[in-house]
Formats: sequence, structure tokens, C-alpha cells
Amino acid sequence: MHILITAGPTREYLDPVRFLSNGSTGKMGYACAAAALQRRHRVTLISGPVSLAAPPSAERISVVTAEEMFQAVRSHFASCDCVIMTAAVSDYRPARRARYKRQKTGDACLLPLVRTKDILAYLGNIRKKQILIGFAVQDRAARAKARRKLLAKNLDAIVLNGPSSFGADQTDMQILTPAGGWEEYPGVNKKRMAGIIIRLAERLYGQAARISKNQ
Repeated sequence: MHILITAGPTREYLDPVRFLSNGSTGKMGYACAAAALQRRHRVTLISGPVSLAAPPSAERISVVTAEEMFQAVRSHFASCDCVIMTAAVSDYRPARRARYKRQKTGDACLLPLVRTKDILAYLGNIRKKQILIGFAVQDRAARAKARRKLLAKNLDAIVLNGPSSFGADQTDMQILTPAGGWEEYPGVNKKRMAGIIIRLAERLYGQAARISKNQ
């Protein structure tokens, strides 16, 4: 398979110095890339700003903003068989990026924000044969929200974890597919979890290929 993997955070700049972002370190996405290469898949890794080195043989495309990630994913989507969207893409960006550093003007600052493009929703609407695996970071009503995301964005599977997973090597994770129940992986190492996710992608791709062949 040709597997497209997104990883890391995005940065949405207020001015040349400051930006909105999150604590994603890219460890999960880079582990998935390494696991996919180990199983002899072709890997395109679209990565936000992280301090990790790309696995050998992976095609790495570096991006910074949510818009850049959207454009990179869109450009490579048609040629891939599977997307694993581990990146923590910013949901909002400042409505206007200041040309120069913003100066303090008082005790409070109002910052208008606008939505960024929903990459998974876009892919779910246009996909043909591709397998889509998304991630959800939730801390309240987590399973219900993850299930809604799975169905609303037309995903083949969703991986659920909590905010404490950012930067950690080991965390609690769960996987849900439309046809199955929840699979729980408490205290799992991200490298081991990456192997589980890649094998899931292989299984889903094989199932889709058999269905297509029989139609």
C-alpha cells in the first residue's frame, strides 16, 4: 500500500512571533511511518513542526499551518491507498495575521478566530478507494464524541486517546470501526500501537478490495 500519514501540530500565526498551536510532538505519526515501512509499505509523511527525524525511506513533506497541511494532503491523496491522520491540526486560526509584532495596548486583548479547513471531512467526502483512519483527542464523553466523528466524517476507523497522550511514549488508546465494537489498549507503548494501527489498515484495505472485486 501507499500510506499517507500526517503527524505533529500545526501553527497558526497571530504575528511574525506568536502563534496558536498544541502539544503534539508527532511521536505517534512517526511511529506509524516506521511501522508501515517495516511492513514494506510506501510512506508519505506530512509533518508539522517537530524535532523528530523522519524514518529512512519515508517521503517527508514539512508544513507549518493547517492550510499548508490541507494543501499537501489534497495533492497526494489521489495516489494513496490509506490515510492515517495522526496530526493535531488547529481547528481555528487568527482571522488576520499582523504584519509586525503586536504590541501590548491594555489589560485585555480580543482575538477574532476563524475555522480552518476540516481535512478529514474533506477526504471523507471525496474518497473513492482509500482507507481513512482518524484520531480523536477527547477528555469528556470521549467515546460518544469519537463515534460521532467516525460516522460524520465517513471514516473506516478512529483511534481515541486523551490530552495526556501528547508527548508521552505510553498512553491509553481505543479503536472503533463502524462494524465493530471498541478495542481497548491501556498503557500501550506508541511503537506497539503503531504496529496495531498499520495491521488494522492492512485488514481494512484487504476487506475493501475483496468487496470491490465481488461487485
